[in-house]
Amino acid sequence: MLYSTRSKLIASFLIVALLIGAVSLFTGGRLLHRSIQDEATTLAHSDLNVAREIYLSRQRAIAIALHTTTLGFGFLAALDFQNKEDLLKRLNRLALHAGLDFAGIFVENERILCRLGPEPAPTNPHPPANPIVRLAIQQRKPVSGSMLVGEDFLRAENPALAERAALQENAGKDITTSAGGKAPAGMAIAAAIPIMEETHLKGVLYGGILLNRSHEIVDTIGHTLFQQPGRGGRSMGLAGIFLQDRCIAVSCEAKGDRRVPDITVSEDIKAHVLVRGETRSRRIPMGKDYYRTSFKPILDLFGNRIGMLGVGVWEGKYIAIRKKMLTLFIFVTLAGMVLAIGLGCLFSEKITRPVKQLIHASLEVSDGNPWPDLGPISKGEMGVLQNTFRHMIVSLAERDRRRMVESEKRLLNSEKQASMGRLAAGVAHEINNPLTGVLTYAHMLLRRGDLAADIRADLETIVSSTERVRDIVKGLLEFSRQRALHREPTNMNELLHATIALMQNQALVKGLGIQFHPGKKIPMITIDRSQLQSVFLNMIINALDATARRGTITLSSRPVHRAERLEGIEISISDTGKGIPNENLERIFDPFFTTKDIGKGTGLGLAVSLGIVQRHGGTLSVESTEGKGSMFTVFLPIDGKRTTNENSHCG
Repeated sequence: MLYSTRSKLIASFLIVALLIGAVSLFTGGRLLHRSIQDEATTLAHSDLNVAREIYLSRQRAIAIALHTTTLGFGFLAALDFQNKEDLLKRLNRLALHAGLDFAGIFVENERILCRLGPEPAPTNPHPPANPIVRLAIQQRKPVSGSMLVGEDFLRAENPALAERAALQENAGKDITTSAGGKAPAGMAIAAAIPIMEETHLKGVLYGGILLNRSHEIVDTIGHTLFQQPGRGGRSMGLAGIFLQDRCIAVSCEAKGDRRVPDITVSEDIKAHVLVRGETRSRRIPMGKDYYRTSFKPILDLFGNRIGMLGVGVWEGKYIAIRKKMLTLFIFVTLAGMVLAIGLGCLFSEKITRPVKQLIHASLEVSDGNPWPDLGPISKGEMGVLQNTFRHMIVSLAERDRRRMVESEKRLLNSEKQASMGRLAAGVAHEINNPLTGVLTYAHMLLRRGDLAADIRADLETIVSSTERVRDIVKGLLEFSRQRALHREPTNMNELLHATIALMQNQALVKGLGIQFHPGKKIPMITIDRSQLQSVFLNMIINALDATARRGTITLSSRPVHRAERLEGIEISISDTGKGIPNENLERIFDPFFTTKDIGKGTGLGLAVSLGIVQRHGGTLSVESTEGKGSMFTVFLPIDGKRTTNENSHCG
């Protein structure tokens, strides 16, 4: 029993089930872990794009507020009279409504007219560098964006801003301002609106927000993206703004508005985001938790990478989901393994019985019995297998029968054509020599001038009949002997033009028209020009014979593409003649078959033409409708390889 097929099947099924279960469990766990990680990364990327839009929208809001202010008549009048008191009131209202940390007005020669601060600042002929104002003056159009700001700039605007911008020691030590000089104290988003009177610059209104320890933007991002409550009311994610690799603003991490202190990024993130300008995602620890983070560079007014915008998604909720899914997956996998083993034991005998019958039937077929006993046909897939096996046996027997019949036909056809070729060659050679003598002496007699009229008429009949026999002998020789092909590059359209020119006079005599439609982009083809011209001449002559007066013979050529590849050239010769009866279509390429009157055809023209085309690797086909005309189509491959069966009607 231990070595029976049933026992081996159950044992094998058990081992396979265990292996598949273990592999499925391992693979499924890995895929589940990876899919959750990918989902967290995708969410971080998506959140980062939303955060960037919030950041840019705040930047645009500053520009809109400044631009709206410059449109006011009162503001323009105060600027014209340089009424500092009125302008300061307007700047304070602007700062209050737009949430600006600094704002001011520059006039000609980059001179400060007024700006915000605890006290009105005295006019300074050499104020600290203000890159956004300078850029607005140069471009004579509104500008907005992020920029680095130095301590001198902040103290000039408001000393409190300089205190707020103070970072930990060594922060920003490897950064330079947009205009060079000392390391910047912070980063700001700002806008500057030039005030123009036609082409004259009256002044520049500027304003902005210092991002250092400014939580408006990051908290807006946090509330937008991470609203759902997390662990004990803590946020499900963080958003931060970085000056180079040092965090200068971070969203609320927990109740009580506690901020995560001293956040820095790794060298890997710094290299990819700040150096290469790429978006970078990483899993980083923060305290006891891990966050799936994504960072994008922040560019200043001049396109320099001065900082980063980052978001982090807490992995805790994904870990909980992964644990639940993995537990469920383990349970389902184990239950499936137990059920599969039980079903394997239950149905093993039922499965193996028809298999044994198929094995026995296969042995009978191998011993020569074409109709073995398969037993009762089962239901389901095994029944399909038994029926397929039975059909396979029938198909094999039928295939062997067809092969035998086809082999016999090919053998008979080969013997028939070989015998016909040898007979044609022998008859042609035996007849040709005496025929030449008869024709020679008949011509000599015709040269005599003393012949009676009735004798001369008889001699002319002899000459005419002998020349017809000579044509038949010539056709026999051409049919029995395949001349070697002398290939040369040929322009097919030119060859067809030349062939039509040879038959043009004969067509005019019969009152027929010959038309030619040359195809475009017909490639050069390497063929035996003389032999193929004889093919086209033969088909044109046949068309002339089959077409009544005022009929039309049409030739055309076109390139043939198959599977987007140029395969060859197709030439068609059609007429408006009487057509070919259906019972004759399959016989027109047979040697000596002709529908012409006695004395007008040998029945070898199409057989010889088919052989020439086939030796070029091409095909010759015909379509005909009785009473409407016929069309012969010649296909010649570009590479000259055979596309038809090697057996030819030409012997």
